Amino acid sequence: MKRSSLLTCGLAVLLVAGATVVQGLWTDRWSGRNVKAELKEAADLLESRFPNRFGSWEFVQELASDPKQLERAGAVGHISRLYSNRETGAKVSAFIVCATPHHASGHTPDRCYPGAGFEIAESEHRQSIPLEDGRTAETFTGTFRKTGQTLRVFWTYGVGGRWIAPQIARIELAGTSAVYKLYAIIDETRLPGGEATVICADFLSALLPEFDQAIFGVQPQPGEPPAGQERPAGPAAQPSRTALAPGQETAPLPADRG
Repeated sequence: MKRSSLLTCGLAVLLVAGATVVQGLWTDRWSGRNVKAELKEAADLLESRFPNRFGSWEFVQELASDPKQLERAGAVGHISRLYSNRETGAKVSAFIVCATPHHASGHTPDRCYPGAGFEIAESEHRQSIPLEDGRTAETFTGTFRKTGQTLRVFWTYGVGGRWIAPQIARIELAGTSAVYKLYAIIDETRLPGGEATVICADFLSALLPEFDQAIFGVQPQPGEPPAGQERPAGPAAQPSRTALAPGQETAPLPADRG
């Protein structure tokens, strides 16, 4: 066999071996942990402890979920709900799945919303959100538009009591048995410019501390009130006072939620 052929074969073997190692690390194939059981436990916690009330927000109704789309997303557990702010009347849809890092990192909104008939109106970018317990959540946000409707979407990945917006999610989430992928969605079609961002930030600021305390046992930072309790009034603590415009309904979730 010629030297060039041997070199080609050697490179092919190294490529296959490298891909196998990476895939094994992504899926915890060699970790010795019972990943399936850990994932099921995380999913059960999600579905049994997801908060109904937090800050000025309260549960309104369950939203329908497509079993085929949940299967595509690798969702072992999920929540799909509509929440309303009892002070302003604003409505936000929350969709969260519990899945492996491999599945949670796929089907990002820039892929799934166009598949549901939307076009990208504002490209995704990172936004930091101060939480009511003193921590900070890193999120992505962007807008998606079709005739007569524009949706503002925030999404973030929950791992061990942290909320992150990773550059390459599949790599940065590797080694974790379960990931919570959360979407906060609002119809901003009739809202003043920037108001949807304020509303969703307020929603996530109140929700995530409650979620982390219920699921992970995360405690508030020193000097901060426990999640769910009132904070002193101040510019950063004041909720948005703009309600949805008359006739405005909840932001629908697309067929493929990503």
